[in-house]
Amino acid sequence: MIAAADARQPPVIAGGNTCLHLIQPAHVELRNLIFQGARGNGLNIDDGGSKDKPAQHILLRNLTVQKIGSNGNQDGIKLSGLADFQIQNCTVKRWGQKGSGIDMVGCQRGTVSGCTFLEGDKIFGNGVQMKGGSRNITVSRCRFENAGGRAINIGGSTGLKFFRPQPAGFEARDITVSDCTFIGSMAAIAFVGVDGAHVHHNTIYRPTKWVLRILQENRHSSFVPSRKGRFTNNLIVLRSNEIGEVVNIGSQTAPETFKFADNWWYCQDRPERTRELVRLPTQEAGGSYGQDPKFKNLRAGDLSLRTDSPVKEAGPRQQNQN
Repeated sequence: MIAAADARQPPVIAGGNTCLHLIQPAHVELRNLIFQGARGNGLNIDDGGSKDKPAQHILLRNLTVQKIGSNGNQDGIKLSGLADFQIQNCTVKRWGQKGSGIDMVGCQRGTVSGCTFLEGDKIFGNGVQMKGGSRNITVSRCRFENAGGRAINIGGSTGLKFFRPQPAGFEARDITVSDCTFIGSMAAIAFVGVDGAHVHHNTIYRPTKWVLRILQENRHSSFVPSRKGRFTNNLIVLRSNEIGEVVNIGSQTAPETFKFADNWWYCQDRPERTRELVRLPTQEAGGSYGQDPKFKNLRAGDLSLRTDSPVKEAGPRQQNQN
């Protein structure tokens, strides 16, 4: 364990190319620390290039990672070849403009919960990215505020030599995103070279161009088209003068395999146009269109629901409210 002696006075590890780099660690916990000011990645954890021997059993708790990199591909937290991990109650703010708050390459069996991602670049980068053969990962109860062009990038574009343990025909598989709150970003969710992912019970507020994207960026012939995404029980508020299209569909994908159900859609400036704006690649089952969800305090950024809200089965579940 590497932790603050006093959680009220967290030590600051600052500067350098990377604030802290752990290579092939096993059973390590980092707690109540601040990483800031690195030229490259803030915190880097990897398998040392031994792709058949992942770094394992890592717990990151109550960390702050901030002021990382500049205008390049620099990440707040970089994870490569990591298995059986938990990231809890961390805050990542201001990372490289083309990087990610948390970037995972070939990671598996992990959870990211109760974390906050702030002030990512509005055009490039991501809040959380899972690619390079990443699988069995859950992101839950997190808050994303203008956290990159894609707040969550499920999949991506990875060079074949970087996959772990080896290229398996997908960028990401069996990914869950639930009970999160998204504010801004060009797109809240991108499914990119995915072979199965479930996005459910989230609130998505005013994305600036798309609600979600279905893309294929790794065009190697052995890869499946982006497929089998499920988008259910989400609460989405958008504006007609901001959104380009609800779902952006790229070439060489399989949008017909995506399922939509029980989402609550509300066009804030033109409620009566909500249904016509929500054009999905497959028929939605049980969706609701055009009714104000009644947030508690938008001005203060509180997107929890008032007691008189008509929403019952969409958005973050009560026990998991941020």
